[in-house]
Amino acid sequence: DEDDDYDDDSALELGVALDEDDPSTLVPRPPVVTIMGHVDHGKTSLLDAIRNTRVTAGEAGGITQHIAAYQVEHEGSPITFIDTPGHAAFTDMRERGASTADMIILVVAADDSVKQQTADSIACARQAGVPLIVAVNKIDLPTADPNRVLADLAGYEVLTEDLGGEVLCSQISAKEGTNLNDLLSKVMLQAEVLDLKANPHRDAQGVVIEARVEKGLGTVATTLIQKGTIKVGDSFVAGEASGKVRALIGHDGKTRYKEAGPSTPISIVGISGVPAAGDLLVVADDEQTARDLAAARARIARERQSSSYQSGLMQSVVGLFSGGQKERREICVVVKADVQGSAEALARALTDLKLENEEAEVIIKVLVSEAGDVTKSDIAVASVTPGTTVLAFNTGANAAAMDEARALGIPIEYYSVVYDAIESVESRMQEVLSPTPEGEYVGSAIVKEVFNIGGTGNIAGSKCRDGIIKKGSNVRVMRGDKILVETKVRTLRNFKVCFISPSFSVALIFTPRRRLIYLKTIAIL
Repeated sequence: DEDDDYDDDSALELGVALDEDDPSTLVPRPPVVTIMGHVDHGKTSLLDAIRNTRVTAGEAGGITQHIAAYQVEHEGSPITFIDTPGHAAFTDMRERGASTADMIILVVAADDSVKQQTADSIACARQAGVPLIVAVNKIDLPTADPNRVLADLAGYEVLTEDLGGEVLCSQISAKEGTNLNDLLSKVMLQAEVLDLKANPHRDAQGVVIEARVEKGLGTVATTLIQKGTIKVGDSFVAGEASGKVRALIGHDGKTRYKEAGPSTPISIVGISGVPAAGDLLVVADDEQTARDLAAARARIARERQSSSYQSGLMQSVVGLFSGGQKERREICVVVKADVQGSAEALARALTDLKLENEEAEVIIKVLVSEAGDVTKSDIAVASVTPGTTVLAFNTGANAAAMDEARALGIPIEYYSVVYDAIESVESRMQEVLSPTPEGEYVGSAIVKEVFNIGGTGNIAGSKCRDGIIKKGSNVRVMRGDKILVETKVRTLRNFKVCFISPSFSVALIFTPRRRLIYLKTIAIL
């Protein structure tokens, strides 16, 4: 009995569905297809052509920065498509798209061939164990070379039918609408081979593709139903969030449904909290069970986070006392985005950034990473740590938050393209790693020889190149573009002078800090 109780508690905490469907209850379901590939190879343009809509035109920078799900019909049979971003910052989103799909359409531009994110997509497909269908896009361009694409793919062990392999392939033009029917027919052919089935007459189970906060609706989770049928009024749990279905909205954002079955992308309204993209959504017996399960998951997440923090703290202490660790400088940021997946992707990209030199390293610490507008609570979190910046990605800040930010001097930066956000943070990291000395540029000198005389300090025998050198000037010593040290000029020695101008040689005595190395440029400020 105690073992049974333990198993029940474990199942409640982990949220694992222990039952398997009877084969006699399974019926055919639509295929779920993920479109993947390198950035700007035409993934969303292909989906635009299939859906006869314009999606990329609404995306900042003309690139996809969200994961989205749609359903179309081909010869009377529905097909569910999942569109994923190609930018390197969205690797996790691509992996989620691959893990929820039955097959992957790998889009490769005929004029650009295989690139880094193409290779990443192939790796995602193999890791997820799903078959590939190659779509060689942009064959209408004069520089198109489909044969080169097929040959390059063969180098990644992706052999198409044309080369004697088993991978289905279509040469298309999303812009001109060429061979799209052929591509969709091959999708249906692959679906027949896979014999896709599910039980629609059971409690629903699905995966959260994206979550966002909308005014008037609250948290909305775009979910792909994998098993069973979800209905309005069902209680459910999704990751650390739970709720009761108040509305089911179709992929067009307008149509409302009473229920949704297997392989259907649906937006669910009625969630308390914001689930993470990729969380498993499971219908529970009642609201109390759903809340208990969500609370158990939240507790487990906190325990894991605490354990990870303690481990990292111990490593830092050990490194500090052993003398083998550089000075660590942190830049703190608060990330808010329109959808949870984008917030997660941007936060991951920022935490992966790292700049270092011989003395120090700069890293990014993400204090908050959530979907929704910037609020006063976000500003309050940012105000705790000096120098914290709030990054608003494709979202805004409410009036109360802006007033609070102005009062506390907390900067809020708005971005619509992920490249811009990352580049801005990188430039700030460079400034923290090598701060610009105070003052204006007044001159420079070339170090010809370095002397060290007891406690006097380092003496740099130098030749002034331009401007003037004064006692007490701030000095930045550089080798090429690398900053070696920043200090001050204590004394000048060239007869009795207070400053040196070009064509004069001079002995500069620096405040003792570190040894200078022969042949460096000294910028005087």
